[in-house]
Amino acid sequence: MRLSRLAARTAFVAALTVPAVAFVHAGGQQGPPMPKPGPEHQLFKMDVGTWDATVEIVPGPGAPPMTSKGVEINTIGCGGLCMVTDFKSEIMPGVAFEGRGLLTWDPAKKKYTGSWTDSMSQGLAITEATWDPAKKRTSGSMVGPDMTGKVVKSRSVGEYQESGTRVFTAYAPGPDGKEMQVMRITYTRRK
Repeated sequence: MRLSRLAARTAFVAALTVPAVAFVHAGGQQGPPMPKPGPEHQLFKMDVGTWDATVEIVPGPGAPPMTSKGVEINTIGCGGLCMVTDFKSEIMPGVAFEGRGLLTWDPAKKKYTGSWTDSMSQGLAITEATWDPAKKRTSGSMVGPDMTGKVVKSRSVGEYQESGTRVFTAYAPGPDGKEMQVMRITYTRRK
């Protein structure tokens, strides 16, 4: 039984691979060129590296923020076409948090698109953002499940400062349905 499933999977992969190989080599002609990083991908280079983070989470309207420390490591992957994020912190003593993100440039949408998942959510969130080079600022949105599984839409702003730090601020609906700041992360690049 297991062998037949493996054989079926192998046949499926082979069926997908053969047309691609044939397309590239059919009649000696080559298919479309492989994508290459463009000017939009330069933003990834601004984020690459290890960053120390100060995280401020606002638990509710008028409540003082809860502060913790974290570390974010960003690497460029896929031949320069994407950025991979690995974030770890301790929300409070004994409560670890980790998150993973993938960000790329979508030429059809003319936006940065990505995904995010972490140890406090029950699934994958989808992100979209734009970049304003004059203001050195990203503006984005994220849609995904929270801790309870409820799908929530949030808005974010990322600001790149001359000092080499960057600040990420997230806004989401509060208990009354009005938008409120829920998180601010200040990143300082390690030297």
